[in-house]
Amino acid sequence: MISLPRRGFLGLASAGIATLAAPSHGAGLGLGFTHDVASGEPSATSVLVWTRYVGRSGPVRLTVEVSELPDFARVAGGGTVAASAERDHTAKLVVDGLTPGRWYFYRFVAPDGNVSPTGRTRTLPVGETAQFNLGIFSCSNLPFGFFNAYGHAAARDDLDLALHLGDYLYEYRRGTYPLAAVAGRQVEPASETVHLADYRARYAAYRRDPDLRALHRRLPMIAMWDDHESANDSWEGGAENHDPATEGPWQARKAAAVRAYREWMPVSDSDWAEYRIGDLAVLFRPEERLDARTRQVDLAAAIGNGADLAAALKTFRDGPWQDPAHTLFGPAQERWFADRMRAAARETRWQVLAQQVNMGITHMPPAALDWLPPGGGDRARDFIRAGIAAGAIGLPFNMDSWNGYPAARSRVLRNGLDADANLVVLSGDSHNAWAFDLAEQGVAAGVEFGGHSVTSPGFEAELGGADPLAVARGLVGASPELKWAETSRRGYMTVRLTQDRADAEWLFLDTVLKPSRTIAARHAAGVARGARRLTS
Repeated sequence: MISLPRRGFLGLASAGIATLAAPSHGAGLGLGFTHDVASGEPSATSVLVWTRYVGRSGPVRLTVEVSELPDFARVAGGGTVAASAERDHTAKLVVDGLTPGRWYFYRFVAPDGNVSPTGRTRTLPVGETAQFNLGIFSCSNLPFGFFNAYGHAAARDDLDLALHLGDYLYEYRRGTYPLAAVAGRQVEPASETVHLADYRARYAAYRRDPDLRALHRRLPMIAMWDDHESANDSWEGGAENHDPATEGPWQARKAAAVRAYREWMPVSDSDWAEYRIGDLAVLFRPEERLDARTRQVDLAAAIGNGADLAAALKTFRDGPWQDPAHTLFGPAQERWFADRMRAAARETRWQVLAQQVNMGITHMPPAALDWLPPGGGDRARDFIRAGIAAGAIGLPFNMDSWNGYPAARSRVLRNGLDADANLVVLSGDSHNAWAFDLAEQGVAAGVEFGGHSVTSPGFEAELGGADPLAVARGLVGASPELKWAETSRRGYMTVRLTQDRADAEWLFLDTVLKPSRTIAARHAAGVARGARRLTS
């Protein structure tokens, strides 16, 4: 996320964040099916199904039924799976032997005859595929407001798959981010999530939200973690808000976060994977946070307290920032992605990299100080000044994104060009909406559709009182790759893939402060196959 307090140049404290904010829930309330159902990671012949069941004692073996009919008069597949305390009573099963490109219903049945809610899922198509529609979500901080984006998407009939690009939940203790919760949207536990029990309780609280339950019940999901599923600005060896002196070893916290995620989410244990959508696309799900990401470069340390800011920035730009060893994927995953993208480019119309952080380059415009109203916060002003100085010598301002890993970004885009790929990058994390043309050494290499957040605030909170239209114009004007931005609204994004086009639509809900299904605004952009740049 582009944020003054947590991803800005100087680690600035928040200026004017609105005090906003879902039900207060504990980890293990009740018996039976406590948290509905979910499905995910479909293939052409299989899908993973999930539920949580708490018995009175010991493990409980559940029966899974999958059917093309909502009344389950004819069962197409299934099996049995145990729900036990060892995995926080969650249960997952991959059901295979299914028919490609088919919608199914599924449910779990307990030994006493208790039946779960019915979920709907689907397998991926094979062969010639005319169209496939994705619903794309990220950054759903429960205390900031209601998950109206999930509810709106769950009510649609035209989406084939949900993608969650990370920050499915947030780790902060109450009163930190946000400073105060929207009424009725308080998290459990009250403390920051550090240990396994903490993360489990936080997932339990989030997964009781009715709109999130509806989305999982309605659509299969491909999900990936970003940083807040563990801790802010996490990397392989630590995180911005992890203190080993008071919170213990980072590796222990990371292991707890990963375990809880894989217990509570409809995901496999594979770190990265690809999903084939007929002859239309291959969708790549990478891991770029916890396995091999090197630590974010520290621009604040590079600037230091010296008087010659320009000299310090040039030294940083020409040295640490361009270090070729600096990576998000790590060498093994980079090789895997290059090889698989090359194969996908030969076999499918589109190659879709669905990942967490922005790849498009953004610079702070020289006139950005004009965004702030009279009397605007000093910290926001200092942040903008540092961004302007960096932008003057070609440096971007979000070092936690691909902008902070330019050599790694260049390798990914160069591999795409070498493969003759039609690359579409999908990203979340920033809380704002973006459309980028991606270039490698001046050559069009693909496009990026950056999705805005479900509830987490963007520039409208960081730069309180700034005109969002002026902010967007300024960022677009200063950033050659950036073609459009919206920095003040929450919601979700869709992408429609057809044989000849990939089209994104950003949907902006009217509010997150109360339940709503009203779309206040929309924006569309797309790319024609072979263009590798936005064409509408």
